[in-house]
Amino acid sequence: MIQQYLPEILLSPIYQAAVETPLNTMPKLSQRLGHNVLLKREDKQPVYSFKLRGAFHKLHKVQQQNPDSEVVCASAGNHAQGVALSASKLGLKATIVMPITTPEIKVAAVKSLGGNVVLHGTAFDEANRYAINLANSQGAIYIPPFDDADVIAGQGTVAKELLSQHNKLDTVFIPVGGGGLLAGMAVYIKAIQPHVRVIGVEPEDAASLQAALAAGQPVTLERVGLFADGVAVKRIGNENFNLARRFCDQVITVTSDEICAAIKDIFDDLRAVAEPAGALALAGLKKYSQQHRPQPGQPALAKKQYAAVLSGANLNFDTLRYVSERCELGEKKEAVFAVTIPEQKGSFKRFCQTIGGRAITEFNYRYASDQQAHIFVGIKLRYGQTELETVKQLLTEAGYVYQDLSDDELAKQHVRYMVGGLPPRKLQEQVYQFNFPEYPGALMNFLTTLGEDSNITLFHYRNHGAATGDVLAGFEVTSDDDIKQYLQALGYQYQLVSNNKSYQTFLTAV
Repeated sequence: MIQQYLPEILLSPIYQAAVETPLNTMPKLSQRLGHNVLLKREDKQPVYSFKLRGAFHKLHKVQQQNPDSEVVCASAGNHAQGVALSASKLGLKATIVMPITTPEIKVAAVKSLGGNVVLHGTAFDEANRYAINLANSQGAIYIPPFDDADVIAGQGTVAKELLSQHNKLDTVFIPVGGGGLLAGMAVYIKAIQPHVRVIGVEPEDAASLQAALAAGQPVTLERVGLFADGVAVKRIGNENFNLARRFCDQVITVTSDEICAAIKDIFDDLRAVAEPAGALALAGLKKYSQQHRPQPGQPALAKKQYAAVLSGANLNFDTLRYVSERCELGEKKEAVFAVTIPEQKGSFKRFCQTIGGRAITEFNYRYASDQQAHIFVGIKLRYGQTELETVKQLLTEAGYVYQDLSDDELAKQHVRYMVGGLPPRKLQEQVYQFNFPEYPGALMNFLTTLGEDSNITLFHYRNHGAATGDVLAGFEVTSDDDIKQYLQALGYQYQLVSNNKSYQTFLTAV
């Protein structure tokens, strides 16, 4: 098996289209983990993804056998661009079938590379079936995205470069979707340096290799998560599975939050922006490192040489909004809770005092009844899981009923934005918008200045790390004059927004 792939990888002509990508050290993350962390920068390819390697290797074989061939593939992203550019370089006509839901920016990118785009179906599976039928009816050659020996060999060139750039590696972390990159790299690494551990990394909600290993054969997942869309594959390739089962040492799965944290690490260290699938391997590296930390009292581990593949950077810009919300949760630097507090003046302040002056990162509250209120609150953590347990203990000792929602995907994705709504009765309410300075104690200063004479009826606050934060707060008063003295003493910028139409429509009782 190694004899089949090794010559193909060593002699691949991919550099007619692809480039040798750099291997960068991540100094901040290395210091934090206590190991040397290196990142193989496949985002530096002309199409911002490793997919160009496998596509070109495959199309070069096709062109050598029949220079007048036409090729067809299906893809909503990186494979499409790899095939389009490779076909252009080799003088082949390429048709790429893309789902009609594909963002226009990706469609335009494929067209600009010379690909003939056909939009069909609402998902990849429909587009792929159409592409296979199109190839058969037109006598064209179908180019699979991952389950193909030539594609696998092309992807294996990443490992050839990696080992030539650093020949003292201990462990290599590789993202897994259909398995082509893992298969090609694992074959080469085990042929050249069999002592190097090869670890595949998958999203928890798209773990097709893990499922296949458990079943002893490839299986089709009922559904997959779409956040890391570049690896959202329901079934690993057959050849890829056979190679992975033989040459991959371990498979790790990670959450979306952990991927977001890895995207932030890449930006912090290298000022590069990875797509979610691109940061997948680094998320696995971090998790592996944390799982193998010595316990208190045990001797420190020897410094290891870890490498991960940044597989791509074809990111939809809007995704960054999600990433910025979730990266702190992925790093265990933030926790979110649902807490029931008494509906009485001063409850908010007493809650903040209970958690010991820790920074509140988010607070969603709406008056719910005369007895109690349910709040959605985010709390900044400096010491990870240990501090989280301390916060839980403090809440329990203070008699609060609460739920830890830090791992509740529904709560983080949807419920946090739906907390509140209409109060159960008509309120004499004035609503203000504030600019909070973002420093420790700003929220407590707000509550202390107001004292316990004012009843807060609505509060929404989210700390995004900027110099100031935007806050919406409501107070039960007969007129704005009743609270103006407190607002002036507070010293924060504010404006009355009680006449705002969206507030009146969605947040006031009839």
